[in-house]
Amino acid sequence: MMQSTGSRILRIVTAWVVVGLFFFPIYYWTSVAFRDGRDIFARPPIIADFTPTFANFQKVFGITFGEGGAVTVTPGGGNFYMGPRLWDSIVIACGSTALAIIIATLAAYALSRMQFRGRHQFVSWVLSTRMMPPVAVAVPMFFIYKSLGLLDTYVGMILIHALANLPLAVLLMKSFFDDIPSEIDESAIVDGASRWLIFRRVVLPMAKGGIAATAVLCFIFSWTEFLFALTLTQTQIKTVPVVSTTFVTSVGTAWGNMAALGAAAIVPAFVFVLAVQKHLVRGLTMGSLKQ
Repeated sequence: MMQSTGSRILRIVTAWVVVGLFFFPIYYWTSVAFRDGRDIFARPPIIADFTPTFANFQKVFGITFGEGGAVTVTPGGGNFYMGPRLWDSIVIACGSTALAIIIATLAAYALSRMQFRGRHQFVSWVLSTRMMPPVAVAVPMFFIYKSLGLLDTYVGMILIHALANLPLAVLLMKSFFDDIPSEIDESAIVDGASRWLIFRRVVLPMAKGGIAATAVLCFIFSWTEFLFALTLTQTQIKTVPVVSTTFVTSVGTAWGNMAALGAAAIVPAFVFVLAVQKHLVRGLTMGSLKQ
């Protein structure tokens, strides 16, 4: 009994230590957003004993908290207003995630349920496209986008992010559909249901967890993607990862402003995960066990 109690306490302590190790960088980065320059560069570093300020958020997003007019941040002499950039990231991430999920769901269902020549080779080809480094296609895509007039547009960024997400999304969704017994489809066919009706009314509701898990991964990739966003945008559209580099200048780095933008960028991703968390746990376990 004593050994069981001791081992349980050890597991709890170990779990809290691991959680602390993962949570502390997020806490410290977020706390930097609420500090002034003196507290950011204090030696030894200040962990919790500082006076919170919203000055960094006021400068980055041009908003006020009960004080004068809106202001903008100007690190390095430029004029950087980050509010629209956060909106750019939201539109691109949501749009590319929705497009990737729609295409991947249809393709994965066909690969899981329909028998056709070369099906396994096609799955291998889909997997192989994921192995291609993005830097190998960034420059060719720039010239293609330039000739099509897709540079610096929402449509262009949504398409390239959806394209980059498709291999992983198709493979994940196929594993989720494989986890749903095919006998369900056969029973529905016997009852006179069409293949489209089976997919829409029977299989798709059962795969909600898998769709949620895949959507989270696609959203996070698009939200954090840097290379394509840097190469295929110019002045009209910039995502958060790209615009964050503007805080690093020849005269120094605006750490407080960068932390404010980073802290604000966590919120949309957290809200998205929270919105699908009802189905997320089920989705993470689907496809892990085979009959």
